[in-house]
Amino acid sequence: MSLEACAELVRCGDPDRFLATMAAPPAMRDRLWPIYAANLEIARAPFVTKEPLIAEMRLQFWADTVAEAIAGKAVRNHEVAAPLAEVIRQHDLPQAHFDALIAARKRDISRAPFADTAALMDHMDATAGSVMQLAARVLGADEAAVPVVADMARAAGLANWLGAFPALEAAGQPPLPQDCADPAHLADLGLHHLHRARAARSKVPSDAAPALLSGWQAGAVLHRAARSPERVARGTLASPEFHRRGTLLFRALLRRW
Repeated sequence: MSLEACAELVRCGDPDRFLATMAAPPAMRDRLWPIYAANLEIARAPFVTKEPLIAEMRLQFWADTVAEAIAGKAVRNHEVAAPLAEVIRQHDLPQAHFDALIAARKRDISRAPFADTAALMDHMDATAGSVMQLAARVLGADEAAVPVVADMARAAGLANWLGAFPALEAAGQPPLPQDCADPAHLADLGLHHLHRARAARSKVPSDAAPALLSGWQAGAVLHRAARSPERVARGTLASPEFHRRGTLLFRALLRRW
């Protein structure tokens, strides 16, 4: 599959991440599209079928694809597999992030509630965190940036989670962990990680900023959820379109995610 087709897959299935990536220079976009397209395919796997075995087979396909790419073997015949394998090999991407992402999505198959907030945060690390760490790495982030990226990913992941509250409930996934009855608590936790990430912004190379820019809406969404938690269940946390695009343009120009 071409990079252009990977980009189209992201545009249709993950429009906010698509817009954030389009704010990056073209050469950087080409490193990101395969990662984001693969993430989309992996994230969908537990929810596109009601048959757990089929969902597990889909996820195993991706686990095998990543392992083959890292081993230098020919990858499977799939529209995203070849571009992903090329990025993995070019940038020596670690298998651990992919393994964590796939394991988290296997958990999603059961729709089990999260036992506590710590378990939900582990899920954020494995999903949003793994993807953002991979994206930052292909853009040149080093080990010093890892904790900053982790904080930003937690903030972005919680913002997306709260924004998807009605969809999660409709899919049978309890959105709140069992030790948390108030979504405002999760919003406050997300804001804590957002502020900590931004305070350490200097540890992230400027070239890696587009990877973190994918969480450009996190602050606005988390503030709304903290101030008006009733909006979480109603699914009304998103900003108006003109405001979203304006904020993205501003942050992209300054590279201040």
